[in-house]
Amino acid sequence: MHELSLVGNMLQIIEDAAAEQGFAQVKTIWMEVGQLSCVEKNALRFCFSVVVDGTIVQYAKLEIIDVAGSAWCEHCHCEVAISARYDTCPECGAYTTKVIRGEEIRIKELEVE
Repeated sequence: MHELSLVGNMLQIIEDAAAEQGFAQVKTIWMEVGQLSCVEKNALRFCFSVVVDGTIVQYAKLEIIDVAGSAWCEHCHCEVAISARYDTCPECGAYTTKVIRGEEIRIKELEVE
């Protein structure tokens, strides 16, 4: 379950930012999670609820923003929506797609006090 390490890393990033910027409490965390990132959102929420106890984010609300997968087709030179990493291009059927969006796992925004 890599979601546990993701939450641990997220907490470390937030604590480092709190030390640098001087905030003491986090109210809301907006996190972008790409469709192709292999992150199970329910597991992420569960790990978040367990790991944050006793930290500056213990009362924070975790908002997950879904990021759809998209790729660039080298054959027909267009951006296309994909739902799996090795999908064919829905326009031309080629296997020459390169993922350009949907692998993200990042903190987009924090609401702090």
